Amino acid sequence: MKEYPHIDTIWARDMTNKGRIVEGAFTAPEFAYLAENRWIGTEKVDGTNVRVMWDGFTLRFGGKTNNAQMSTFLLARLQDLFSPMAMLDKFGNADSGPQVCLYGEGFGATIQKGGGNYISDGVDFTLFDVKVGGWWLKRETIEEIATYFRIVPVPVVFTGTLAAACRMVRQGFNSQWGEFAAEGLVLKPAVDLLRRNGERLITKIKTVDYQ
Repeated sequence: MKEYPHIDTIWARDMTNKGRIVEGAFTAPEFAYLAENRWIGTEKVDGTNVRVMWDGFTLRFGGKTNNAQMSTFLLARLQDLFSPMAMLDKFGNADSGPQVCLYGEGFGATIQKGGGNYISDGVDFTLFDVKVGGWWLKRETIEEIATYFRIVPVPVVFTGTLAAACRMVRQGFNSQWGEFAAEGLVLKPAVDLLRRNGERLITKIKTVDYQ
């Protein structure tokens, strides 16, 4: 199943100045056009992309790309959370429904440099998107699926304009997992929209870009 789409940062980068962001220089005209509209921001988790894939018969786990490596600790945790029986019960078989992909982030000790801030002695999975066939599911449905599998969806921590989102990240805010700085925000319009090439309209701001 398809890899998760690349997420552009809101601001362009000045490659002559160590790749620093250039505030006011949007990376896409859609961001400029919709800047004053309402955006929904979830916490950006510092981990590794995970795909949980169900084709109606087979359950598979993958990373950001088909060639990505996955730690044995994370794989074991995913196997605890998801089973073919549970996926069949929730989504049906190939005769009763389309292919399903749960997109999330694996995080915790041994995953990324600051992984121990989230969990000091283990790893876990948080859900941020679900695609069923050709449809991206709404936030309320993502939360319902997360509840079914007893996992935590990435928390919504912001609602407002892009300028307000940038101020929040510039000032810094704590992660929902503890007393440490969040990695940033992932932002979607309050109403899901597509760009002219058919890709989803989604962007991000990272705390490190303001340091």
